[in-house]
Amino acid sequence: MTENLKLNCLIDRHYLVIPVEHISTVRNLKRRAEDYSLVSHMLDVGRTLLQRDAPQSKQYRFGFHQPPFNSVNHLHLHCLALPFIPRWKHMKYLSLGPLGGFIEAEKLLDKLKPE
Repeated sequence: MTENLKLNCLIDRHYLVIPVEHISTVRNLKRRAEDYSLVSHMLDVGRTLLQRDAPQSKQYRFGFHQPPFNSVNHLHLHCLALPFIPRWKHMKYLSLGPLGGFIEAEKLLDKLKPE
């Protein structure tokens, strides 16, 4: 799709969109045009992939795990075709507010949008 992103398909309904440049976590992103553009581009790529590969899904979710609940210290966007199968998998993608957890890509974009 682009040379500055890598893609990883975990299963039919779950893609990871990963920037080539090393960025540890969402906490390393700043309110600036470059970071906003990167996350926006990652989201566009994820949407394109799921619409192409899981058109039967009526809902999608896109987001990032936040410290201390991230298991990999390299920024990656989870692109999920819903519903979760099995249903209990949704627990991995819950927002825990100020404690971290999972942040929706659109909410992160709101935080990163340059003034």
